[in-house]
Amino acid sequence: MRFGEPLSEERFLSLITPDEAIRTVITSDVYGCGEADRMLGRALRGVTRERVCVVGAVGHDFYAAQRDGAKGFPRFTDPRLRSAEQYGDYLRMATERSLERCQLEQFDLLLLHNPDRIGYSSPAVWEAMDALRQDGLTRMIGVAPGPANGFTLDLIDCLERFGSLIDWAMIILGPLEPWPGELVLPAAQRAGVQVITRVVDYGGLLFDDVLPGQEFPPHDHRGFRPEGWIEAGRERVEPMRPIAERAGLSLIQLACQWNLAHPAVQCVAPTLIQELGPDARPVESKRAELAAMPHELLLSADDVQEIRALGDNTGSWTQF
Repeated sequence: MRFGEPLSEERFLSLITPDEAIRTVITSDVYGCGEADRMLGRALRGVTRERVCVVGAVGHDFYAAQRDGAKGFPRFTDPRLRSAEQYGDYLRMATERSLERCQLEQFDLLLLHNPDRIGYSSPAVWEAMDALRQDGLTRMIGVAPGPANGFTLDLIDCLERFGSLIDWAMIILGPLEPWPGELVLPAAQRAGVQVITRVVDYGGLLFDDVLPGQEFPPHDHRGFRPEGWIEAGRERVEPMRPIAERAGLSLIQLACQWNLAHPAVQCVAPTLIQELGPDARPVESKRAELAAMPHELLLSADDVQEIRALGDNTGSWTQF
């Protein structure tokens, strides 16, 4: 996504190496066309496997297909690439190669990454994902939708069809972006599917170091956000500060705790970004802030409702 300033390999590896405070790491085979997997493999050297949880993701075919500009690589279910009878072979190949790059024998959780309509609804896809679990390539399976408008209905339908097979789902959710991800939570709870929430930090803003006038490098993914998003976001954040102070939490810790206050949500995955400039906050301090978040929930039900009202973004994606 070209977020912020590029990191040296040493700094990057130190950030993604799991420890006693942060034991879960998430990768995807398409990131860097396998390079993210390889870096994770280096970070895991010498780490006791039983002490960490490794989440992988497959679904974009960068092996046989060509990148389609900003749209990225097509999904493996694209009819131009293969038929349903070939889905299982592709998923097995992609999973085995990702594990090899990560220097692992098994994922703890394997996600179907950014599926298209076929990926959400095809029994052949979910039978193949289940086969990977049965054959020991992963302990659990799940689905990780992209941010495309409509993913909520697709995911709800997927959970209603295949919820008995699915262990986890990953969605976008945060106090500045409660809608539409929150619509999925009741369906996940009914299906017994646990939820990972990503980009809880709202483009880094809830780490409290993205300020009006913030400089972004060329091609930084946040450049696609509408003009004035920082100012509008910080305006909604200000009334949340007293709640955070009362609970003894920083803003990003407040955001994580707000997500975890929803019964289906069991894991949060903020984005760590080293912003530009000599005075930018070191990204290592952001990781430490996450690691220091109290395990017990410190927000009351009233706090959760108040934060939801302050961050309400209902209908904000309709232009897409």
